[in-house]
Amino acid sequence: MLNRRLFLASATAALVAGCSSGSRTGRLPLQSSPSDTLPQAGRRIPAEYLQMYRAMPEERFPIPAVDLTKIDPAYYRRFVDYSSPEPAGTIIVDTPNRFLYLTMENGKAMRYGVGIGRAGFAWGGKARIQYKREWPTWTPPAEMIAREPELEEFRNGMQPGLENPLGARALYIFEGNKDTLYRLHGTSETWSIGKAVSSGCVRLLQQDVIDLYNRVPDGTPIFVRQA
Repeated sequence: MLNRRLFLASATAALVAGCSSGSRTGRLPLQSSPSDTLPQAGRRIPAEYLQMYRAMPEERFPIPAVDLTKIDPAYYRRFVDYSSPEPAGTIIVDTPNRFLYLTMENGKAMRYGVGIGRAGFAWGGKARIQYKREWPTWTPPAEMIAREPELEEFRNGMQPGLENPLGARALYIFEGNKDTLYRLHGTSETWSIGKAVSSGCVRLLQQDVIDLYNRVPDGTPIFVRQA
């Protein structure tokens, strides 16, 4: 079970947060942990990654290719060695290092780069993916609308699309029968991967969240690990 005190605090934060992006709320992004140097302009990127992050015109809302020169190569999706006591098929969010792992058999995992919630909205523990949605509607909480009146037009929900803060896919995290109000979701804001920028949810590149969505069923266990 989630640590009760941490869960209650994070649920309150999520009510205020609503998984909005830093750019939508006007907040400056926090700095990420030091890692690999970003690719220089013109540097050759392996074809496998260009294919992995290709444009997806077949989607309901066509997704453009990712400019991989804008992302630390450490956060590209990759198959890695990964030792964990959690069973295969578990999602593990490594908050300090900005990675999400999907554990597999024989000490392997699929690793994705993520952007995480701001320090004030940190949360952690064990829960599960209750359900998933393609191109979900985003509904900002009343507290957010009060703080940002320009969001009033979305009181009854923001229609799906690339501008929607939840992106192409969303995975909804529950503890028991209670919605934690946290999501794993897509983003078009490539600069946010590897950083702590959003108001509470875990974001992946659109191509990565689609890949994860296709790999995990409803009921998948998730463990969010803090420092």
